[in-house]
Amino acid sequence: MQPTNVQPEGQTQKKDENTIYIGKKGVMSYVLAVVTQFNNGAKEVCVKARGKVISRAVDVAEIVRNRFITDVKPKEIRIGTEEMQSEDGSVSKVSLIEITLARG
Repeated sequence: MQPTNVQPEGQTQKKDENTIYIGKKGVMSYVLAVVTQFNNGAKEVCVKARGKVISRAVDVAEIVRNRFITDVKPKEIRIGTEEMQSEDGSVSKVSLIEITLARG
């Protein structure tokens, strides 16, 4: 039930290196991942989530901003809907959010 992104061999997306995908782990696991990306020199980190974990993505961004790295600001917030096809062929729509945090 996941969309597939096919990429030509030998090409990498720079943006994916600094992208944190939110799932079912605890919020602090994702906060640590974002803080680690910034500590490794990233200028921007994108936090992405779909469906029920959208609120967890917002929590991660706010905890990073308010508790850990105070000079991080939200650069861009994108919301949308993605169509997912399940194994049985049915299509369902899932909400998504992408929060891009920038340092400095």
